[in-house]
Amino acid sequence: MTAVVVPAVESGEHEWMPRRRSTRAARQRARRRRARRRALVPLVALAVVAALLLPGGAPSGQPVAVPVPAGAADPDAEAAARDFLDRYVDPDGRVIRRDQGGDTVSEGQAYAMLLAVAVGDRARFDVVWDWTREELQRRDGLLSWHWRDGRITDPEPAADADVDAAHALLIAADRFDEPRYARDALRIARAVRRLETADTPAGPVLVAGPWAAGRTLTVNPGYFDPLAFGRLGTLTGEPAWWDELTEGGYAVVDDLAEDHRFPPDWAVVIDGDAMPVPAPGSSGGSARYGLDAARLPVRFAAACDPRARHRAAALWPTLSDVAPSMHAQTSDLSGRPVTRVRHPMAAVAAAASASAAGDRDRVGPLLDAATALDRRTPSYYGAAWVALGRVLLETELLGGCPAAPGPRLPDPAGS
Repeated sequence: MTAVVVPAVESGEHEWMPRRRSTRAARQRARRRRARRRALVPLVALAVVAALLLPGGAPSGQPVAVPVPAGAADPDAEAAARDFLDRYVDPDGRVIRRDQGGDTVSEGQAYAMLLAVAVGDRARFDVVWDWTREELQRRDGLLSWHWRDGRITDPEPAADADVDAAHALLIAADRFDEPRYARDALRIARAVRRLETADTPAGPVLVAGPWAAGRTLTVNPGYFDPLAFGRLGTLTGEPAWWDELTEGGYAVVDDLAEDHRFPPDWAVVIDGDAMPVPAPGSSGGSARYGLDAARLPVRFAAACDPRARHRAAALWPTLSDVAPSMHAQTSDLSGRPVTRVRHPMAAVAAAASASAAGDRDRVGPLLDAATALDRRTPSYYGAAWVALGRVLLETELLGGCPAAPGPRLPDPAGS
């Protein structure tokens, strides 16, 4: 398997991954598999409904979906979500990185799914997931991360996209009363556990993808999502293990924080010890807090666990001294800017840290600054996180804390 360096443009989370080159025969086999799956979808849906309706069809103790309250409407959040969907989602369901050459990544598909279910747009959710399943989903259930010019150009998965997609499907199963989506979420969640986690002395840890496991584990702290982990634990019927995954993530973050105020975009874990590193495949340089790591305070501030919010709040003493529109795209690990470029994601991360620290008066101006930055210099990644930031920090459109038990589902055959 050869390693190919992919130039970083906007979001740096998948700059490098081992690439397996596609062959014509493999593509033909994939098309035949997709055709067979399309033919089976109606039958599977009928089987699920029948299992739910028949007496004894939902045996006790099977995985449950976690219902999520719709939450109060928020015009700014809903407008931002619909703006992203309108600007970057094609009618066929493909999310296009228009500012990055017109390609598609699994992360973008998952973002669109989260935003579509947040605003209750069933039609858009359906088309985005259908495209994702048909074009990106691998036989093991994970999603190939990169698609361009009508084909997959890199089949390696990225763990953040897999977790976000499973989380979106889980919410959609309840929001849209569609059991099939819970089965789809369960398949991805089981594959994440099997292929995208690794054991450490501090517990299991989410690695960046299957390629990132080994004696040296490669992790992206911005992938850790305590809220999603908890809900997927309920879905899979293994809440204790997914709680351990959250604890493993906390251990990595805390280990990194012993010597550095800000989390890095990338880190390695060797024998349980975490250390920051430059992006895999980059040519030298230092570890940075950038567009990848900035997701950590947002995900942690939105979590139901006070310990996660405490970690997000730890950045606020440094970020609070910066004017809303002046948050740099990249900083060193002390929080000192290393570029004059401003980015909406950096302002959203500051808003998340302010929210976690209880400084609610600063959240709105920071989110407004992020919106203004995206309007001034539109970007796929900026628009996605302006919307996700508003939804996660200002609404319960993706769920409240805690969630109540949901409808029981029949145990799917296999993974």
